[in-house]
Amino acid sequence: GPPTPQPTRLHPLRTMALAAGFDAPPAPWKESSAAPGLFRPGGLPRVPTPQSGSRGAITLRGSTDTVVEFFGYAVSSILFQRGVYPEDHFVQVSKYGLKILVANEANLQKFIGEVLQQVQGWMMQSQVKRFVLVITSQATCQTLERWTFNVQVSDGGATASGAAIPRTQADVVHVQKEIRCIIRQIISSVTVLPLLDEPCSFDLLVYTDKVADVPEAWDESDPKYIVGASQEVKFSSFCTKVHHVDGSVAYKYTDLGA
Repeated sequence: GPPTPQPTRLHPLRTMALAAGFDAPPAPWKESSAAPGLFRPGGLPRVPTPQSGSRGAITLRGSTDTVVEFFGYAVSSILFQRGVYPEDHFVQVSKYGLKILVANEANLQKFIGEVLQQVQGWMMQSQVKRFVLVITSQATCQTLERWTFNVQVSDGGATASGAAIPRTQADVVHVQKEIRCIIRQIISSVTVLPLLDEPCSFDLLVYTDKVADVPEAWDESDPKYIVGASQEVKFSSFCTKVHHVDGSVAYKYTDLGA
């Protein structure tokens, strides 16, 4: 396949390691022992339900809301499916024609919500290139899985001028079907991924342009690549006519027969 592009800038929230297995994560949150730093606690408003501006068109804002909302459901699905948090940290909702488990524990919601709100702001400037969820071992801090979602902006004029791009109801339905397919692939991927039989933490990383304004609570980070052998499972993609998003998961691979 094509070579992996190098990030021009990589910004995670200044790292908060939310440990698996907590009945309720501590409040206020503490600094990560692996990467201590300042963290601004507190929740931000939830990302709104996507609004396109009009039924027959989609704008940069409408597309951004669609993509960021997908990221939120994807993160919750991954954390649940991989057992990073207990089942009672999640609640079932209906979305994309599916039953999806989403985070409902207050501190976990706040953490994800703050990241998504910042991602939304960067995407409104067309500055997000990649969104990554990293699962790491609490014992070794080694990366075990890297869930990557690449974001490409179309060449249309909507991104630069804020103009709306025409779309039909069939386009809307098609995007929902594409997103549903990716969520199903995330859920089914647990059948091929190695069992995570140790306490794990996760980080959310965002690749941005160099010119992106970075809030004080964020800082540059290493990409937390998997060390040693790994394998990758690719997901399908979806396109809003403004953004194209595709995904994959890379996981640490140990050949037991070797």
